[in-house]
Amino acid sequence: MIYLTFVICFVAAVGLTPLVKKLALRIGATDAPNARKVHKKIMPRLGGLAIYLAFVIGMLILHPDSSYTLPLLVGSGIVILTGVLDDIFSLPAKVKLVAHFFAALVIVEGGISISFINLPFNGVLYLHWLSVPLTLLWIMGITNAINLIDGLDGLAAGVSCIVLLTIAGLAVTEGNMFVFSVCAVMLGSTLGFLPYNFHPAKIFMGDTGSYFLGYIISVLSLLGFKNVTLFSIVIPIVILAVPISDTLFAIIRRWVNKQPLMAPDRSHLHHCLLRYGFSQSQTVVLIYGMSALFALAAILLSTSTLLGSLLIIIAVMVIIELLVEGVGLISINYRPLLNAYKRLFSMSKVK
Repeated sequence: MIYLTFVICFVAAVGLTPLVKKLALRIGATDAPNARKVHKKIMPRLGGLAIYLAFVIGMLILHPDSSYTLPLLVGSGIVILTGVLDDIFSLPAKVKLVAHFFAALVIVEGGISISFINLPFNGVLYLHWLSVPLTLLWIMGITNAINLIDGLDGLAAGVSCIVLLTIAGLAVTEGNMFVFSVCAVMLGSTLGFLPYNFHPAKIFMGDTGSYFLGYIISVLSLLGFKNVTLFSIVIPIVILAVPISDTLFAIIRRWVNKQPLMAPDRSHLHHCLLRYGFSQSQTVVLIYGMSALFALAAILLSTSTLLGSLLIIIAVMVIIELLVEGVGLISINYRPLLNAYKRLFSMSKVK
């Protein structure tokens, strides 16, 4: 039934996207080009609405009676409504953050949160009062992280599919069929939208889609790793390393440059790669590859020993740092690791 529902969601998204495109043009949910954006003509957005409607169909088929279905539908409904209004009227950032807070609160009230962490050697760390704020912060953070990488045709949707596929695979190994089935619903819905979103895109998913994808991914990662160990809590972070690191270094970059934290700029990962001379399609494929690499690291992490987990985490951190320095994600002058390597290389040549 899960695989049939996957097909139904895919077909539903394929059929709904052209209708949503017509609706977007009719109500003025369009994206005009400007100095910060890559596209050169007015584009319809709101494509995320097609993904959401296909998702709702899948959830009602597979899990009409699950205790998690209502919180997921209500919370995502808040996110979708906010995204639709934003795609039409461009809401202030503070308004969107408040809406995302309430959407995250719906999930917490629905019983989804991390209450403790299993430590090595049979220890347990109870989060107590930190459980709720950390859960809210995680959901809101990932919801907005996916939005920040939505800058090129097919980028956010493709990266989200890689993330969903990884969470689905790990859910199967843990016997968590609910998370696996919801991942299948989301994959079918997103893949059905992708043919219209690949370069050259016919429609953008808009904030409606990017916020919705981030919201569902954040909740699925909580459900998939609910009773986590000290190192398995890092697994969803590694899976989402591309959007999380892009968001984190955007905050650092704006803080260093004394800019408002919510101010848009042209220094995200995809902008940096475009400046290096890669085309839109090449940039998207490169970031897909990065996401797949981190997904593989997360899978290895889930099966590793304590020492193995430490080595993988260190390797991931080094790769991210090299990427940040190599493409100038903070600034072109920020290169501590690369400069240290050059000095060591120079010293070895002198000897």
